[in-house]
Amino acid sequence: MVTFALIAITVFVSWRAFNDRRLLDRLILWPPAIDRHRQYDRLVTHGFIHADAQHLLFNMITLFFFGRSIEPVFVDRIGHLGFAAFYLSAIVMAIMPTYFRHQRDAGYRSLGASGAVSAVLFSFILFAPWSLIFVFFLPVPAIVYAALYIGYSIWMDRRGGDNVNHSAHLWGAAYGVLFTVLMEPRVASTFVSRLLSPSFG
Repeated sequence: MVTFALIAITVFVSWRAFNDRRLLDRLILWPPAIDRHRQYDRLVTHGFIHADAQHLLFNMITLFFFGRSIEPVFVDRIGHLGFAAFYLSAIVMAIMPTYFRHQRDAGYRSLGASGAVSAVLFSFILFAPWSLIFVFFLPVPAIVYAALYIGYSIWMDRRGGDNVNHSAHLWGAAYGVLFTVLMEPRVASTFVSRLLSPSFG
């Protein structure tokens, strides 16, 4: 239920912002607004708006498939509010390094749910490292996808120039792993055990 609610809210707010520049400007992560005007809500609200329909669709499809899979695990341990808190805190934690890096940069903007979605995805990978993820219709083991995703994000973060916040992807993934292990410490040993016993599906 939380996953569906997050998707519904994100789609609605993003759709509204597509046609309302003032709303977009108010919700987007703009570091000087946080530093000068104490608009700390932007650390969360930027995760509910997107650059375009393709950006929104990709994030929401990913959240739909992997959020539904791991939400029951979280709910059993920390409840529905706990899973919602995980997602919302992932939005914040994924963007913090970017915020500090661009704190004085009046020309910088960032938006999108990618950091939080990465947290959800990597939490799922901890529980099912050999599950098949379809990338451009090709089945790829989740752990292989994770390695490629991290490598690509590090490379592109250093290279820059494509207007994608790869740093948020990396920090979101790291936060998803850390939060999940702290919530359920046994997942670390289970992950290693499953990693050493490949079972595709």
